Amino acid sequence: MIFHPINMDNWARKPYYEHYLNHTRCTYSMTANIDITRLLAELKSKGMKLYPALIHMITATVNGQIEFRTCLDAQGRVGYWDSMSPSFTIFHEEDKTFTALWTLYSEDFHDFYNRYLEDMDKYGKVQQFSAKTNEPPNTIPISSIPWVSFSGFNLNVFNEGTYLLPISTIGKYFRQDGRILLPFAGQFHHAVCDGYHASLMFNGLQARADNCKEWLS
Repeated sequence: MIFHPINMDNWARKPYYEHYLNHTRCTYSMTANIDITRLLAELKSKGMKLYPALIHMITATVNGQIEFRTCLDAQGRVGYWDSMSPSFTIFHEEDKTFTALWTLYSEDFHDFYNRYLEDMDKYGKVQQFSAKTNEPPNTIPISSIPWVSFSGFNLNVFNEGTYLLPISTIGKYFRQDGRILLPFAGQFHHAVCDGYHASLMFNGLQARADNCKEWLS
């Protein structure tokens, strides 16, 4: 993993970044339904799980856009990671708590899927907030609320408002007009992501769902 500091003097986004970080600190949320009809059918035909497929889709979409990988490093420098890995939540039915678990990303879905299964086998039943140590700094948070087909979701992060990476939340899929739709909510920081960039997240996920046979083959 490599962090690339941004030269502020040559950065076209500098005035927007400074405005939405230093003058009017602003984050926003967007929720839309992703059509997973083809994706779910393909996964079921292969006997594969939906959650890791969605995690991979989200991470692949993030890795395809610099704005989604832009953040502040430990020294407070703004820049972007060359790639991200997912940090995702696992629910424990026994006590209704969850664990945050991370898996090293691979562009190849089958490689990632096997890593996910290995991590789940090793850490999936560990009932504590963080089960797997040494989480790298280049991770993105992904969570799931599979009990509600929400139509809107807003996550409030009460810190200094400098967390710039997107935060993803998945809802319960449902059937409508012969299609299977999945609520997906993205939380974005306006300093690095405008509405246009947010649209790339949703459109990118839909494209990957539509073309699932290509990366699931």
